[in-house]
Amino acid sequence: MLVTFQSPAAPDVVMLRNLAEYLLNLIGKHVGARGTIQHDELARAIVRLEAAISEEARAETALESLYHVPNSRNYDADDDRGGLAQRAWPLLDMMREARRQNADIIWGL
Repeated sequence: MLVTFQSPAAPDVVMLRNLAEYLLNLIGKHVGARGTIQHDELARAIVRLEAAISEEARAETALESLYHVPNSRNYDADDDRGGLAQRAWPLLDMMREARRQNADIIWGL
């Protein structure tokens, strides 16, 4: 199932429900049939999402250093997975623009 995020400040963002649910949980919201991130909540939501992205990057770096095998075949494993930063970028970009324009973000299934 798809979730569509809308704001007058940015183009619509459409994502799978499980990703939308994960991202919304990171900022303290819950997926329902409909929901809103009000413009006065955006600053805190952006900080929380950016912190989660940074935390994931630090954890990946730590794991990489633990499991690095010298002279192993090099390939970028992130190409297959796509990190949180890549998956969250469209919503984070919408949130930043909505904050600049004092606009709300709504979502619906």
